[in-house]
Amino acid sequence: MNTPHYTKIHNRFQLKGYYFSADELKDIGYDFIKEGVPYEIAIGKFIMDWMDKEEFINVKTSGSTGDPKIIRLSKQAMVNSAIRTGDFFDVQIGDSALHCLPADFIAGKMMLVRAMILGLSLDLVQPTTQPMRDVYSSYDFAAMTPLQAHHSLGRLHQIKTLIIGGAPIYPELYNKLVSLHGNCYETYGMTETITHIAASKISFPKKPFRALDGIHLNVDGQGCLIVDAPDITDQLIQTNDLVEMHNKKSFTYLGRRDNVINSGGVKISPEVVEQKLANYIQFPFFLYGIPDKVLGQKLIMVVEGDNRRLKEAEKQIAVINNLQKFEVPKAFYFISKILRNNGKYMRSKTISTLEIC
Repeated sequence: MNTPHYTKIHNRFQLKGYYFSADELKDIGYDFIKEGVPYEIAIGKFIMDWMDKEEFINVKTSGSTGDPKIIRLSKQAMVNSAIRTGDFFDVQIGDSALHCLPADFIAGKMMLVRAMILGLSLDLVQPTTQPMRDVYSSYDFAAMTPLQAHHSLGRLHQIKTLIIGGAPIYPELYNKLVSLHGNCYETYGMTETITHIAASKISFPKKPFRALDGIHLNVDGQGCLIVDAPDITDQLIQTNDLVEMHNKKSFTYLGRRDNVINSGGVKISPEVVEQKLANYIQFPFFLYGIPDKVLGQKLIMVVEGDNRRLKEAEKQIAVINNLQKFEVPKAFYFISKILRNNGKYMRSKTISTLEIC
């Protein structure tokens, strides 16, 4: 089957229960901009950008491959990404989908593209941390951030296939998703790859990420993932993500290279150690490296809560027998609230508020 051109809106596409021609869709975009609430204004602006004569749109990156910046994405490449997602997750023409992500960023934009290109029936809700709070319908397909999934656990049965991305799924949430949802996926991707290029079905034992069709993977000399997506960009995409490659199509995510801690010459990926601790510590925490005169950096733990939780974490770690000596935190700190950005822990900023460096 020939790949549809980005100007071709699928004749089965519905928005909020109504079919629209291309011209009518422009009118909807205009109405959203003029009369909509903020999240509808963002959707309207994207619709107008999509329907204009330009072959590209400008999108702000999240910083996964470097400092945040504005990049140009080909509309046709976005169509290719949408089709790849539909094939991988078995999304069918006429399926219902829920849009609950901000359309200012690539994930929210791509839910609109998938609906328009794959012929989905798309409902819109405000992209809050509790998107399912007033939703009673069932859907075939939806995408959320980990924070949204956390606040929607009681309603996730209303979604047949759920994909979760934008930040790593922290272990406590992962465990709950395994027990509550049988067709939920953690995705890996970034703005530069036009959202996900790999996915892992949430299950025990945890599975490696598997690349979607047409995606080729490699690593650089430091073990960071390199993505080759020829129908998205003619440039190799260099990431800052450390991975363990299993073959050219699958990998295990180890953590961010810029999070790596060098303690006495031993390099520690905090995300890997956090996974080991997750079965024992059931509240939010993270590991970090702070300056140390002897070790260069020493490993510390920051827990969300109070001194009682700190003492509980120390007690739990003391009885864990599968930690290497260098994986045991040398000091413990607590904070009332770990700083987050779209669900991602802001490690350095949180540490700066503790004034321990």
